[in-house]
Amino acid sequence: MNTNGEIKRQFKVTQASDIRAGELALEADVVVIGSGAGGAVAAYELAASGKKVIVLEAGSYVPSTNFTEELGKSMEDLYQDKGSQSNLEGDLAVLQGACVGGSTVVNAAIAFRTPDHILKLWAEKFGLTNLTPETLKPYFERVEKHLSIHVNEAWEIDAGNQLMAKGAKKLGLHWEPVSRNIKSCALTGFCLSGCASDRKQSMLVTYLPWAVEKGAEVYADTRAQRIIEKDGMVTGVEAQIIDPTTKKTVANLSISSKVVVLAAGAIQSPLLLQRSDIANSSGKVGENFACHPSFFITGQYEQSIYGWKGALNGGYIGDFMEPENGGFLLIPNMVGPLEWSQSFGMGTGVEHLELMKNIKYMYGINTLMHDENHGRVYEKDGIKTIDYTLHPKNIQSVKMALREASKLHFASGAKKVFLPSYTRTEITSVDEIDAAIESISFESNNLFMTSFHPQGTCQMGADPNTSVVSGTGESHDVKGLFVADASIFPQTTLFHPQQTVYTLASYIADQVIADKSHNFS
Repeated sequence: MNTNGEIKRQFKVTQASDIRAGELALEADVVVIGSGAGGAVAAYELAASGKKVIVLEAGSYVPSTNFTEELGKSMEDLYQDKGSQSNLEGDLAVLQGACVGGSTVVNAAIAFRTPDHILKLWAEKFGLTNLTPETLKPYFERVEKHLSIHVNEAWEIDAGNQLMAKGAKKLGLHWEPVSRNIKSCALTGFCLSGCASDRKQSMLVTYLPWAVEKGAEVYADTRAQRIIEKDGMVTGVEAQIIDPTTKKTVANLSISSKVVVLAAGAIQSPLLLQRSDIANSSGKVGENFACHPSFFITGQYEQSIYGWKGALNGGYIGDFMEPENGGFLLIPNMVGPLEWSQSFGMGTGVEHLELMKNIKYMYGINTLMHDENHGRVYEKDGIKTIDYTLHPKNIQSVKMALREASKLHFASGAKKVFLPSYTRTEITSVDEIDAAIESISFESNNLFMTSFHPQGTCQMGADPNTSVVSGTGESHDVKGLFVADASIFPQTTLFHPQQTVYTLASYIADQVIADKSHNFS
């Protein structure tokens, strides 16, 4: 902060507090809705090509100078619904960023290329023959260079992951270091609260300021209400600029544009299309929701680990990644005391304090599950609804993931394992694993389930009868309307999706630039 108490801004962002007029009318070549992985990349590439770009972000602008590294505060400032966004049943927390930079500000920085076999599947099943590994290779390389994506080096591997690597070897499994978009990691472990040192190469410190340098304008606190089209052509966007404190509208904003790039994420993007009543001749907008549900299994060790110190994510075990092998990843990591205290049935009073006293001996394994694209996102009476439950096909996979994670803990030296159930479920030996897992009900909201990866609600495909956008990201119904976020994934990627979003957004931006039918001036 400066001497007047104002937060230092890292780049120019127009916020609600900057607005003086109640009605604003602007013009642009391209309006980008959303400033996360898809929106920021598209904004930069389009601005760099000479287009006049306006970026709209419903969340607030919180520069890294204002990050507290306290998860509770970060949830309020940086997350959708202050971290309380959940499915209709209330048993799945769906965590998304809601700030300038989107989820890239608060994610764990894990970045994987889309596996070749997934791209092949998308081509065979959905007609996306343009998205070959060869076509996308230069785009993967471009974002890897821009975002310093690299495989973790030895100094980036925390003590807990070192234990897990040895345990995996005992079991004949393959521990490998993850790739992350990090530059000179400070090893603070606060990725989920925003990186105060700017080492995580989120959109807040990379593509967005780069886009602004190229002339793009960024509006925070600005919620797109409708995308406007006429005669099958996009003509602009209507939005409201809302004071983040009072929640009152301070200005109505209308922007005329030749192109709209929708990149608000797999929940907000379909909701906006539904409110706009466009781009849904297939009836698929909001359908095919998937989310990689995750479960956190904790092991208690004899030695002190202090697992929240160091890089948040060091490595992973991918032996079970393919659906026929189980359909999940094992990702050893540990969160801070506050986050961990909410991860399973912690009890109350003395019981709770005893567990918290032992946190330095704890380490976790997060399971990342492949799931069926069977969920749905919609608004009813103005209320956002995420209709998703574990598919029956996935229950056996979840049980297998809990089993393999528990076995890995014991192989790594754990003396006790806690399953992620509301009723505390402790395991003290390998022989107890199966009975403990079978004691858990999978039908009564008895598991702590989290998702960081919503995807699939504006499905990409060649057939306009079964998909929302084409292989170039453009709406089958509305010319000039592109979608460039994880909502366009026709099926889950198995891995963390952020690099796929970066890459597809870069590719889609090039398709916008190359298409002369938009008649950019």
